[in-house]
Amino acid sequence: MSEVVPRLPVKIAPSILSADFARLGEQVQQVEAAGADRIHVDVMDGHFVPNLSMGAVVVRSLRPVTRLPLEVHLMVEEPGRFLEGFVQAGADTLIVHLEVLPDPRPLLEHIRRGLGKRGGLAINPDMPVERLRPFLRDIDVALCMTVFPGFGGQSYIPASTARIAELRRLIGMENAECELEVDGGIDARTISEAARAGADVFVAGTAIFADPEGPATAVRRLARLVEQARQR
Repeated sequence: MSEVVPRLPVKIAPSILSADFARLGEQVQQVEAAGADRIHVDVMDGHFVPNLSMGAVVVRSLRPVTRLPLEVHLMVEEPGRFLEGFVQAGADTLIVHLEVLPDPRPLLEHIRRGLGKRGGLAINPDMPVERLRPFLRDIDVALCMTVFPGFGGQSYIPASTARIAELRRLIGMENAECELEVDGGIDARTISEAARAGADVFVAGTAIFADPEGPATAVRRLARLVEQARQR
């Protein structure tokens, strides 16, 4: 277990989809020591998105090696099937996609009240952010995807900036307390733009785990860029 280190004031969420799985525990401990806020775990079923990724066994393997919250992003067609397994493995937050839930309230109620975990809703770039508005008071995290999910290393979609700003406006109008999280193509070039638009939490994978100076340096660099953007 890594030594407890105060987290940065900026919420950076390293996505382990881009980590070196031969050194996963080590790299997670590096970003924790650098002040990362949480670990983001992308789960794909090969149906909702055209790719397969990790399951609850990865969360279970990480739980003993980090004190950081483990945030599970369920990019799956039937998220209700997987909730208990991830909670038992040690997940702290479960994010599901609005695209697969005509009415997400029962599932969110189960996550937050039944399972006692943080719950979030995600939307893809082709879904109007207005669709999240009725649920903003019922969630802990509103995740605005800034790429179409399924693969790491994609480029930030420029139209995402206006979507982030609109979602920030809606959160304010609803007086909601949820975080505004962004995920996809977040790197040293795009993170400032997302921050100025109103994002609270920044998921980054390739920009952290493929950084030639190492994950810890990348976390601190991204956090510094967000702080600078907020001062302007």
